[in-house]
Amino acid sequence: MNILIVEDYQELAKELADYLSKNGYLCKAVTSCNDALEEIEVNDYDALLLDLGLPDGSGFDVLKAVRKLKTKMAVIVVTARGELDDKINGLELGADDYLTKPFALTELGARLFAVIRRIHGYTVNELNVHGFKIQLQDYKVLFDENSISLTKKEFDIFQYLALNKNRVITRLQLTEHVWGDVLEVNSDSNFIDVHVRNLRKKLDKFTNLDWFETVRNVGYRINI
Repeated sequence: MNILIVEDYQELAKELADYLSKNGYLCKAVTSCNDALEEIEVNDYDALLLDLGLPDGSGFDVLKAVRKLKTKMAVIVVTARGELDDKINGLELGADDYLTKPFALTELGARLFAVIRRIHGYTVNELNVHGFKIQLQDYKVLFDENSISLTKKEFDIFQYLALNKNRVITRLQLTEHVWGDVLEVNSDSNFIDVHVRNLRKKLDKFTNLDWFETVRNVGYRINI
């Protein structure tokens, strides 16, 4: 999952990014409204952690823009402003949650996972895909209780395709969600196909993969 952190206090931004990265998220941090809006326009983030007091404006302005552009992006307001009016305003503008500083990183992690889980429409911590069990929080994949050794990228690809079952996911979408900033990767590279091919080889040892479809010149789809 790809997370954008909008926080002008750089020490806190690094602390959030380090914690979330250790828990399997791909994070990028920016410090201003303008940088946040540029990132959101170019890249497809799963969630936004948004401070309100930014040097060039209010986080509420970012929230308004996000809800016009990315209706399914999870947004958690993370701020020192704990007044009731601010909380109500944030939620009415479309924030999925509101967390007042200071807070425990474990609480943020739990809230973030709960929001993403709700937006993607699943209510358990495990996805079942043709006999494979994708354990979302533990970053494990099992088949008949046999653990399958996947790299972090392979797991992220499998998880993202499973979350978007029956939908064609383009190579560009996989790049944005699994690698992060699309501007930092070579669009002519076949690295996506290499990782998918390696993933399929590992899964194919356990069952037929006729449901794992390659859509020529476009991307991939898991049919369920």
